[in-house]
Parts: sequence; structure tokens; C-alpha cells
Amino acid sequence: MIALFPYNTGDRQAPLNFILMHRQPKTYFSLADIGDDPSSENFTIYQDISEKISDTEYPCVGAKAALNSQQIRLGLYGSMASDETTKQLGQDLKRYISETIAAESEYMTMIAVFQDEEPTTEKDFETRLWLQLQQLHDSDTNEHPWDPEVSSNPDNPEFSFSYDGTAFFVVGLHPNASRKARQFGYTAMAFNLHRQFEQLREKGVYDNMKKVIRERDEAYDGTINPMLSDFGEGLEAPQYSGRQVDNSWKCPFLAGKL
Repeated sequence: MIALFPYNTGDRQAPLNFILMHRQPKTYFSLADIGDDPSSENFTIYQDISEKISDTEYPCVGAKAALNSQQIRLGLYGSMASDETTKQLGQDLKRYISETIAAESEYMTMIAVFQDEEPTTEKDFETRLWLQLQQLHDSDTNEHPWDPEVSSNPDNPEFSFSYDGTAFFVVGLHPNASRKARQFGYTAMAFNLHRQFEQLREKGVYDNMKKVIRERDEAYDGTINPMLSDFGEGLEAPQYSGRQVDNSWKCPFLAGKL
């Protein structure tokens, strides 16, 4: 017989200790998982997210819908683009994909928060964001990791980042973002499924919702966001980090497998 645990069989606590020592830490949380302990890090971060989104003037009504319906999913990780973070984030994105599709949710959003040092500049954050997305792609074990509904070429107007065969729209958030709506006390990335926008289009509410958000964003920040464009009509990749760039910008991402 092969011993399953390297412990003295007379020590009944040893199996539990071994399991606890090797158990993967929980990184994906719903509101029910977070609970109401004000001393916990999860609670504090969720409250900060809630406070920002629930601000009357905050422009994204989609985020407000997710918050009000308890459809914010929180991911907590170490440093962006580390091997451990990439592994955990990949597992949690699969769970988020499954949960969102099962619920046919139009608003469920996953916000991944990283325990990084604060990015010193928007360029610094942009570099980290794309490195993390590249690491996710490179680690993707799906036989066909790219969603066939979107392009894998960041220079194509129909590009969207894909993982596990599913397309996403990604929004970068950090303390030094130039756009007020992107300013957040943590280094973070918000993920939404591309299919959620298509669901809203099918219901005939997408165009009006987009118009409302853009008008609210202009009022919130004082200026029109110069980086916004519609899927298929402009480039999506430059919108992810939130940094204003011109036509000379080249996306550092490379889809090595499709």
C-alpha cells in the first residue's frame, strides 16, 4: 500500500494539517463568500469597489447593474503576470465564464485585484496589463483558445482578448489613471464577456446604454474619452489600459496559438 500522507499514523491531526498546508488559497469571491467581517481584506476591497460604483455620478450603468444585482465577482491575487497569479487568474476566469453563461447574465463582472506596487505611470500599468494578458494566453490549455467570433490580431477592428475559447472586454483600473472613471485605489482589471454586449444588442438596449454611459462619462470627467470606439469600427486593444495613445501605438500582445 502506498502511503497517501507522510505522517505518523498515530497522529490523527496530521492528515488535516497536510491538506491545509497544500490546499490552494481561495481567490474567487462572490458577495456571499466575502461576508460581513470589516477586518477582512476581501470585505475592505469589495466595499471600496461598491463605494466607487455606487457614486451617483459614476458613469458606467452596466457596473451599477452588476453591483445592485450582486453580480460582481472579486478575484484577489499576488503580483501581475507571476506564474502563480496567472495560474489562479486562469482558473478563476474559467469559473467566471461558466457562472456567467449558466446564469445568462448580461452584467456579471469579474474584477481581478493585484497586490502589486502602485504603477508609477499609465505606461507602467499598460505594460503590466498586456504582460498579464500575454501570460494568460500562453498558459491557456484549451485546444482552441481563441473565440471564433473575434479576431486574434490586435490591429484588427474585430479583436477581443480571448481565454479558454471565450472573448472578453478588459478594463484596466489603477490609482494613477488619467480618466476619473478608471481611477481606483488598487491595481486591477475588470473582465466582461464579449457575448454580454451581444445579448444587450439582441434585446435592443445596447445602443442607448452606450450613449448614456458616454454622456455620463463626459460629465464625470469633464471631457469626452478620446479612446472609445465601437466593436468593428475602431481598435479595441488600445482601450484596455485606459492610457491615451495615437495611431502609432503598437499592441505588445501576440496570439501564438488559435
